[in-house]
Amino acid sequence: MDAAPEMKPAADLRDSLAAERTFLAWIRTGLALMGFGFVVARFGVFLHELEPTAPTRSAHTYGLSLWLGTALIALGVLVNLLSAQHHLRLVRALDRSEPLIARPSIQAVSIALFLAVVGLGMAIDLVSVRAAEDPHADNNQGVPMANKGIIEKPSNHSVQQTVDRLKAILRSKQVTLFAEIDHSGEAAKVGLKMPDTKLLIFGNPKAGTPLMLAAPSTAIDLPLKILVREDGQGRVWVSYSSPDYLQERHGFPRELLQNVAVVEMLATKAAE
Repeated sequence: MDAAPEMKPAADLRDSLAAERTFLAWIRTGLALMGFGFVVARFGVFLHELEPTAPTRSAHTYGLSLWLGTALIALGVLVNLLSAQHHLRLVRALDRSEPLIARPSIQAVSIALFLAVVGLGMAIDLVSVRAAEDPHADNNQGVPMANKGIIEKPSNHSVQQTVDRLKAILRSKQVTLFAEIDHSGEAAKVGLKMPDTKLLIFGNPKAGTPLMLAAPSTAIDLPLKILVREDGQGRVWVSYSSPDYLQERHGFPRELLQNVAVVEMLATKAAE
């Protein structure tokens, strides 16, 4: 009598339900990636809408957010496609009672690594945006304020001490101090509060006259000025017009740039 053919056990219902739950979890993961990708892609525009008065943010920043977001959306679509393919293959294997080998999910590991790379890229992008927007990011050098030709240097002294140091330097260099304007003091006279803010106006006709003869509009920015102020965090800053900006604004010859470049030396010495 012939032996009865060996019957393969049918797939367990629990295995089928577990496979279906896994498939649905992957679908949710794909949808989450696509949604998060859309948020990242619009991140640059969102920041621009929050700060409409800061047009200096580079187009590169927006482009990076767009590319990262698009990559996440594409990854979400790919995850859904691969999970559908994997689910169909798994169901067929269960129906055939084929042995299943337990191994790490290459799909899950790949997504985790990709998300880590995207997160690192977004962190670098945000840090670079912050550094580009913060005029006080470098405490050792003056940083030109965007499109305004203003350079700010941190001072190691109080406002009054910095002003006193600057006045002493002007005297030693035989530079005339035309005026000292106490903006915060004038504000106090009318009942308003303002952080300690003082403006010194100074110059030398031997340096300024050639500039005004070469470019009469230079008289708008002469005599030279240095602003010493305290910010809301108690830090003191020394501000002045960039010599390069003044040359570009008024178009006087480059060889006369040294006539206004002295302001950089004065500000640096007063603040150090």
